[in-house]
Amino acid sequence: MEKKPKNKAEVPAPAPSAIKMPHGLVVAGLSGGSGKSVVAVGLVAALARQGFKVVPFKKGPDYIDAGWLSLAAGRNCYNLDPYLMPRETLLDSFYHHCCGSEYILVEGNRGLYDGVDLEGSYCTAELSVNLRLPILLVVDCTKATRTIAALVGGCQKFDRRVEIRGVVLNRIGGGRHEDIVRRSVEHYTGIPVVGAMPRAGKDVFPQRHLGITPCPEHDGADEAISTLADRAEQYIDVKRVRLLMGPVYCPEHWAGFPKGNVGKPRAGEKVRIGIIRDAAFQFYYPDNLEALVRSGAELVKINALEDAALPDLDCLYIGGGFPETSGEALSANQTFLASLRDHAFCGLPIYAECGGLIYLGESMVVGGREFPLAGIFPVHFTLAKKPQAHGYTDMIVTMANPFYPEGTEISGHEFRYSRIDQWEGDPASLACRMDRGVGFSGGRDGLIFKNVLAMYTHVHALGTPAWAPALVNAAKMYRKSRKEVSG
Repeated sequence: MEKKPKNKAEVPAPAPSAIKMPHGLVVAGLSGGSGKSVVAVGLVAALARQGFKVVPFKKGPDYIDAGWLSLAAGRNCYNLDPYLMPRETLLDSFYHHCCGSEYILVEGNRGLYDGVDLEGSYCTAELSVNLRLPILLVVDCTKATRTIAALVGGCQKFDRRVEIRGVVLNRIGGGRHEDIVRRSVEHYTGIPVVGAMPRAGKDVFPQRHLGITPCPEHDGADEAISTLADRAEQYIDVKRVRLLMGPVYCPEHWAGFPKGNVGKPRAGEKVRIGIIRDAAFQFYYPDNLEALVRSGAELVKINALEDAALPDLDCLYIGGGFPETSGEALSANQTFLASLRDHAFCGLPIYAECGGLIYLGESMVVGGREFPLAGIFPVHFTLAKKPQAHGYTDMIVTMANPFYPEGTEISGHEFRYSRIDQWEGDPASLACRMDRGVGFSGGRDGLIFKNVLAMYTHVHALGTPAWAPALVNAAKMYRKSRKEVSG
């Protein structure tokens, strides 16, 4: 199943409105690692420190940058993913979460024009056009001067629909370096340079795999946010950045829209859905959790590192994360693992993604040490040094399972360093056929045991609208079955 690129956005003229609107921009880079996360998080932290209500967004399937943006803003960061979400759904979510804010900051991903194909489909530039927001471009100036102006000018002319309003120079070597780069960019492109950040002696964000370390694992995360706010205020003209922002034009949303994807929670009795959320399992989209609540769930937070057993639940959701960094503690909590096994054998609906899938296996090997785990699936994992799968996935459900009807089409993403060392199962028994991506084995994904479904693929609730109702319906069926047995 090949995902067809959407048409390039046609941008209508902004409609007038008497309502005060928030203003915003998209922070983009020339490539991954250009420093846009440092700039984006720093600007959000600086604006929040100055007393403004700033709402952050992250483009693409990202948990880690979004976590730092959330911490900086003091409120949830929401993901905008043009590949996973239909355009109207994406805009619906964006405008809904913009309501009541003063400033909007969207952090892009990879390079400004990097997409999934020759046309750059689903790239950051295209998202900025859809949102009608200007670009603040972050440029790594390492070992370059006048060439930076050529790079910025190329981005400026590559797609005339894209408006680059400001540039932040990153990794500047000194005053003379800054002066020639700044004057070159402004002279040849006419775009103002609104910041110049020197090379840092120490990374505020230590790197993990292809990105930065998650804030739950970062000692002194609050201090890091404060440092980034300091750096933004010292090296970026924050007031000028505010003036470069564009208004968020969507009067119909301020008048009571949106509808559909972001409505009120359902009335009636709530089912209890547990969420294992701790240092090991931290990859949860706010939209996913909110979708569960809207569908009729009461969320119960669980800590697999510290809790002795599962509480009374109707369903369990185990997200992704880095279980390898907490392998010893996860393996040592034997009472919790026993409780999890008992509930799975008794039919508790359990939905697990990536790190959650590993946790349900027999064991994982990290750095030569083996850590026994839940043992619900007879799989032994090893953490490799290189990515084993990375990118978007498209799947079709072909086998009966506890959550998705056969024939359901699912788009998601996978990012893992784990590999399967030992599994004697048959790939044909897995729930989904992969039309894009790697999956678990043999071009398929989705291990099934009783009411447990575990996948390497992560899903976003706005891109897979059947997901949250499926978990809630499974929870209702499980609650009903228990009542029938006890009654």
